[in-house]
Amino acid sequence: MKIMGAVLAALLLLAGCSQNPQELDQAMGLRAGLLQAAGYRFDADITADYGTYLYTFSLACQTDAQGNLSFTVAEPETLAGITGTISQEKGTLTFEGMALQFDTLTDGQMTPVVAPWVLVKGLLGGYLTSAGTEDGVLRVSIDDSYAGEELHLDVWFSGEGYPARGEILYDGRRIVSLTVKNFALL
Repeated sequence: MKIMGAVLAALLLLAGCSQNPQELDQAMGLRAGLLQAAGYRFDADITADYGTYLYTFSLACQTDAQGNLSFTVAEPETLAGITGTISQEKGTLTFEGMALQFDTLTDGQMTPVVAPWVLVKGLLGGYLTSAGTEDGVLRVSIDDSYAGEELHLDVWFSGEGYPARGEILYDGRRIVSLTVKNFALL
């Protein structure tokens, strides 16, 4: 019975993927290009939605080919210069006399500062669930997990084929929005 359920689920997933074959092929091509790069450099304006308040900040980010990310806080000015690194295994934060504190999202599993890493991780290896055109640009939906929790990622690409905007959803609610600027392959 479990085998039949798995076969049925696979068929449904394949049927869903065939709805926009051109856009899905385009998304797969963009992923292939990202996977071939030595890394990326980009700026991210991030808005974390805590339900009762929003917190915004900006990071200058750089990744390596494996998706490990280093960042420097650009804004707010009071936190500018704080640096950090994020990888699959760990994260570090470096500062002198300053503190960078974020409440966690996703039932205590994620802070907003890891949002650019989640974006890159999803682009490089998340499950592409759908692709389509929205307002003239490619929009890709990706399902992924972070620390065992289901995350859904929506990414809008620029005309050049680079990520321009992203949203991270948890349990059906948008928790983080990113605006990606100055994206460049290394």
